[in-house]
Amino acid sequence: MRGALHALGLVAAAGLLAWGLLGNSTATEKAVILPAPAFDAAAAAPPAFETAVFAGGCFWGVQAVFQHTQGVLNAVSGYSGGARETATYASIGTGRTGHAEAVEITYDPKQISYGKLLQIYFSVAHDPTQLNRQGPDTGTQYRSAIFYKDAGQKQVAERYIAQLDGARVYVGKIVTQLTPLNAFYAAEAYHQDYATRNPNAPYIRRFDAPKIVNLKTVMPELYRATPVLVSFVK
Repeated sequence: MRGALHALGLVAAAGLLAWGLLGNSTATEKAVILPAPAFDAAAAAPPAFETAVFAGGCFWGVQAVFQHTQGVLNAVSGYSGGARETATYASIGTGRTGHAEAVEITYDPKQISYGKLLQIYFSVAHDPTQLNRQGPDTGTQYRSAIFYKDAGQKQVAERYIAQLDGARVYVGKIVTQLTPLNAFYAAEAYHQDYATRNPNAPYIRRFDAPKIVNLKTVMPELYRATPVLVSFVK
């Protein structure tokens, strides 16, 4: 669906204007205010950096949210869940590769915890109750998934999902998959920093810009105005 919006170009933009969806982006996406994880990752001597891989619909918006998050050192759009040879934008569009559009987040655990990243992920980055879709994008490549790299991440994610389901913070049940991380493949260069480089694109204004506004509104202590961009990370 997203590819169709791109192909429509000015036609899509005109249509969005007609619907009144451009110019008030915050009205199109709502955050869910969530409690912090009751159980979180902890280490006596945290390393200099850790990584987390989340999938939640189009990777443009998920990447942008975490690029505006304090403590994040880098956030890269890419693919996870399938084989190396199908880790391309053209291939994953079929929905049959096993891949999900995902974001690999490198963060400083002394500044932000894995559990806090999950709180952002579930609150403002996507809707975890939508099965194999987010907004206008449909297919398994847009599924909600946490690719955990070890037992510690899995435990934090499992307990937080149980906590949120138990608190009934959503109308529907969380459908986020918990999947062991086998590999993450960075997406093509033109997908990186997409929301920052294309702030006036109709898709970004309609579906992704509101997420950044929501991060600033709901969790201002975790928001930073200047995003950390892939193009600036060595």
